[in-house]
Amino acid sequence: MTEDLYSLLKSDVRFIEGLNACINCGTCTAICPAAEFYNYDPRLIAVTLQNKNNNEIEALLKSDTIWYCGECLSCKTRCPRNNTPGFIIQALRHLSHQLGYFVESEKGRQSLAIKRTVGDEILKSGYCMYVDRITSEMHPEQGPVWEWVRKNAKDVYERCGANYKGNGDGAMRKIPEEALEELKSIFEVSGGKEFFDNIEKHSEQKAKELGLQFDNTNTCEYFKHVYTTNNGKHSLND
Repeated sequence: MTEDLYSLLKSDVRFIEGLNACINCGTCTAICPAAEFYNYDPRLIAVTLQNKNNNEIEALLKSDTIWYCGECLSCKTRCPRNNTPGFIIQALRHLSHQLGYFVESEKGRQSLAIKRTVGDEILKSGYCMYVDRITSEMHPEQGPVWEWVRKNAKDVYERCGANYKGNGDGAMRKIPEEALEELKSIFEVSGGKEFFDNIEKHSEQKAKELGLQFDNTNTCEYFKHVYTTNNGKHSLND
């Protein structure tokens, strides 16, 4: 590993805006909802980065730790030095994706699931999650009533005032093809497509390393692995 990781982080405006000078007071950790449930300490992350130690930063980029933050930015409202650990986490996640380090942690590998469900859906339909593809198999937490809703979607959503798959205005309307093409163009010029492709590339490499079948579907072995695996070692009590 030859990269100066701290310098790479400093090229991210979110890191510059997020870390001024941590005084190690722990206020961010005290207010952090994630710290209440996960083995997560935003104070410690800020202190670690101020040390500028490449090995310690690399360990962070390969860890589950940087994926616990929910980006509520409660930390920003309380820090006496105007730091924002949530912004720091955003910069760390971005760099982890860039360098392919995200595949070294359980939570980081789940980036593929987010990319293929939410990210690809945005480009496909214009929605983060479109109801037709929220299946009980993928989302068992929806419960048995959800299958009835899916089978009676048109009637149910029209009763709710939605314009289900219709043209024009309204919730759940069909997004025009020209709008979807414009959206894809925005992803192209802004680096979004390259970002998505990078997640796919490193995920495929990790799948080969783990001996898991990999393709572009949400039924391949690697996708099912990252979508369902939980080692049970993420909370404070584990």
